[in-house]
Amino acid sequence: QAQLVESGGGLVQAGGSLRLSCAASGSIFSINDMGWWRQGTGKLRDLVAVISSDGSTNYADSVKGRVTISRDNAKNMIYLQMNNLKPEDTAVYYCYAALAHYSDSRLSDSWGQGTQVTVSS
Repeated sequence: QAQLVESGGGLVQAGGSLRLSCAASGSIFSINDMGWWRQGTGKLRDLVAVISSDGSTNYADSVKGRVTISRDNAKNMIYLQMNNLKPEDTAVYYCYAALAHYSDSRLSDSWGQGTQVTVSS
């Protein structure tokens, strides 16, 4: 069973920056798509950004121009660089991966536990 662990969250003032990291571990053969989702208090979990195995990316309209998703395939890690943060960015950010294990070539979903990002006014 693969595990995803997020880090880099914290408290930042509006206009500040944070970089989130997600490390995947376990008997992972390959990782296809990876992405970041977020869920604010009392809100649904929304997609923030996704990056495919070929490096193509897609972003939610609310964060376009302010965030950049990247991945390091050799380290099984992805990152989310967030700049010009706004109070509405406050949420728990979750890492997601579609991956295959050595024991099973079929893709399966894996989620991290989340990391809190709080942006103050």
